[in-house]
Amino acid sequence: MSLPLVVLLPFLGALAAPLFAQGGRTAIAIASSVPAIIALAALYPHWPTLADGGVVLHSYEWLPALGISFSFRLDGLSLLFALLILVIGLLIILYARYYLKAKENVGKFYSLLLCFMGSMLGIVLSSNLLLMLVFWELTSLTSFLLISFWNHKQDARRGARMALAVTGGGGLALMAGILILGNIVGSFELDDVLAAGDLIKSHSLYPVALTLVLLGAFTKSAQFPFHFWLPHAMQAPTPVSAYLHSATMVKAGIFLMARLYPALAGTEQWFYMVSFTGMATLLIGAYVAMFKHDLKGLLAHSTVSHLGLITLLFGMGTQLAAVAAVFHVINHATFKASLFMAAGIIDHETGTRDMRRINGLWRYMPHTATLAMVAAASMAGVPLLNGFLSKEMFFAESLQLNLPGFWAWVPPLVATLAGIFAVAYSARFIHDVFFNGKPVDLPIFPPHEPPRYMKIPVEILVFACIMVGVFPAISVGPLLYAAAAATLGGNVPEYHLTIAHGFNLPLVMSFAAFFGGLLMYSQRQRFFDFHARFKEIDEKAVFEAVISWLTTSANRLTSRIENGSLQRYATLLVISVLAVAIVPLTSLGVFIGENGLSPIDWPTLIGIVVLILCALATAVLHRERFYALVLLSVVGLLVSLGFARFSAPDLAMTQLSVEVVTIVLLMLALFYMPSWTPIESSTSQRVRDAVIALAAGTGMTLVTLAMLTGPFTSISEYFLENSKPGGGGTNVVNVILVDFRGFDTLGEITVLAIAALGIYAMLKNTVLTPPPGDGQGHAWNRDAYPLMLRQIARPMLPLALMVSAYIFLRGHNMPGGGFIAGLITAIALILQYIASGMIWTQHRVPFRYHNVIGLGLLFAVIAGAASYSFGYPFLTSTFEYIKWPVVGKFEVASALVFDLGVYLTVIGATLLALVSIGRLSPHSAIKSNKESA
Repeated sequence: MSLPLVVLLPFLGALAAPLFAQGGRTAIAIASSVPAIIALAALYPHWPTLADGGVVLHSYEWLPALGISFSFRLDGLSLLFALLILVIGLLIILYARYYLKAKENVGKFYSLLLCFMGSMLGIVLSSNLLLMLVFWELTSLTSFLLISFWNHKQDARRGARMALAVTGGGGLALMAGILILGNIVGSFELDDVLAAGDLIKSHSLYPVALTLVLLGAFTKSAQFPFHFWLPHAMQAPTPVSAYLHSATMVKAGIFLMARLYPALAGTEQWFYMVSFTGMATLLIGAYVAMFKHDLKGLLAHSTVSHLGLITLLFGMGTQLAAVAAVFHVINHATFKASLFMAAGIIDHETGTRDMRRINGLWRYMPHTATLAMVAAASMAGVPLLNGFLSKEMFFAESLQLNLPGFWAWVPPLVATLAGIFAVAYSARFIHDVFFNGKPVDLPIFPPHEPPRYMKIPVEILVFACIMVGVFPAISVGPLLYAAAAATLGGNVPEYHLTIAHGFNLPLVMSFAAFFGGLLMYSQRQRFFDFHARFKEIDEKAVFEAVISWLTTSANRLTSRIENGSLQRYATLLVISVLAVAIVPLTSLGVFIGENGLSPIDWPTLIGIVVLILCALATAVLHRERFYALVLLSVVGLLVSLGFARFSAPDLAMTQLSVEVVTIVLLMLALFYMPSWTPIESSTSQRVRDAVIALAAGTGMTLVTLAMLTGPFTSISEYFLENSKPGGGGTNVVNVILVDFRGFDTLGEITVLAIAALGIYAMLKNTVLTPPPGDGQGHAWNRDAYPLMLRQIARPMLPLALMVSAYIFLRGHNMPGGGFIAGLITAIALILQYIASGMIWTQHRVPFRYHNVIGLGLLFAVIAGAASYSFGYPFLTSTFEYIKWPVVGKFEVASALVFDLGVYLTVIGATLLALVSIGRLSPHSAIKSNKESA
């Protein structure tokens, strides 16, 4: 249970955090840190298992038929990322306490931060790929809200939209890729996918699946050409940038590549796609970082570059390169998070991030300057710091690629060039900010050191940079080995974590990068002049222009299609179906299968002919609305008879009841409408519509013939065999509705209730004046409620209620049930409204239909939830046989309570909708203070 708890705790903390906002920033920061501390404590006992290469699994079935389960998996790789998320998250919580101002909505900030923490933990701990995808999308949503936290700033809102659009689009691609992987493997469980690497890579869909999965990873981790969103997300508060855009969210794509490395890596397509993308991102990010004047802009582009470095290492496809990639994930998270927090301190104390103004801060902030310089030196790859060790491994692996001819020199040259840029922009960060003269027009002057506790998170991370750099084997060795073993499927190559490996070519490359970077920085003005010759691309403007063009094009296309004409919508829909179906229909060949056609008797033939003629007459005479309605009712009646003819009495009764309710509804609507529809279509349009209708009808006929005359296996056999032993009833239809497919029925009656409430809300204050007479100019009869109709209707009510009760009680074993009984009761009450008026009926039916709907849904939910108390899944039913005196043996089923909920909901929803329409007229005699519903 500990793994689900680790994921759940931050979400619970997000709900509780705002409650502490009244206690001030300290109180809410302490409260927000508790979930992360408990989560770390829950992970600690699993370390011995993980250190030995073991895996911890917790799985709970949810929708096994769809391959979806609440399964969580902890191994060395997920532990590494979970520690980064929790530990750096704790430091960010402390840091944000001093960064955020008291007047800001700190409750909202900490709540969103904890939601993001839980979403990231869900990604790294999920063992089911579909479950991981849910958390993947949650990180996109929560990061959008965090980036736009300062929503009064336009740049923050735009940066958040850009991040959501890019990462959300990548999430759609990832979803498609995961679905393909699950289809190939036959499972979405991570263990099954990782074990099926050979099957996946040999499958014809492997290139498609790999491309889609990598699109998801590249967009999340800001890889070229999707790198542009990350720098513009820097409009977020610095704690967000330090947490999301250096240590966690941008590492999600990296985690995905590491997680699926055994299943997807090792092919040429993987090598070229991943390595070349990483190489391009590495160089582009490093180059642009050199010329950024904004402090967070420099760090953002350097982050892009280092993410490209990690991607390039995974793309190389060698085991040691994967180990180096995992190692650099750790190192980059520590030095970059500390640099972002140092940048936030500088911004907080000077009021600006412009490096052309914040010069000479060493004399004002020596403590912060020292911490920032150590972290920047680690980013540059200076010896005795953690960045140097993973950079050396990167240089070494760039030399091991066996590429032909000139291409063998490309990886080491790219690695050295990227190292030169890294030293140059790190030197610029150190020199321009802390030395290089005096501050220039600072908004806050003189700057000073921040509060003591604001520096503690930076100190802890800088201390980690030094410890890993000096004592790598002791400080990070076991964790790195466990993470590498999980990434490589247990086949970890031999490697050594030492300060130096002697004088070798990687060390020469390091020296070349170090001194080359210092030389580049010393000649920075020449490089700035060279860079100034080229027009800088404003990615935000390009993105906004593309979005604007897409929006305009979509609106133009929508206006051409959705012009308000129902006829056009139906035409386009039918033509689209025909276009899609014509090829499969053509390939069917013979449309009458081997079973042949069933014989037909004369009564059935006559019913079919009458049905067809009435349907055609309804379409031809649709302008004469009353006659069309009468013909339509005949069609409904014949359909009911058809169900009865082919042994479907439940459907026949339901259809007949629905027809009565529908005809009454249409009659009420026609009362307020003209009795005749004007001609709106030209002759050519009517011919076109007739051709389309004939084509669609012919196609459906051919499909129906092919299906019904060919051999097929029906699921009905299962229900016929299990209805009595599994559901306790012989009426298979009712057992399906209240037991086998009870969840569907609950959803359907909920939708019915919502629709009725929507009709009531829409028509509540609407009043329509009915026409003075019919379409031929005849005035309405003054006797609104004829005596004969009243005398016939009133004794029919108790009779109908008795029939309804009988139909309801027998429904589990014979044709009937709650739905049909509810419609019968509703029809009986509607007849009273028609015959005697609303006031008369409401005085005798003194309850609100809203309450009836609510009571019905309550019964249905209680019936479903009651099974939980006995340890069974939701809506599991049971039954028992009881013997009573005189009555004898009879069955009692728990599904009867659920059916009662259906019965009440149908009554309430039907009557609420019909009465709402019936009282539209000011002459409906609803003049009492009592609500009709």
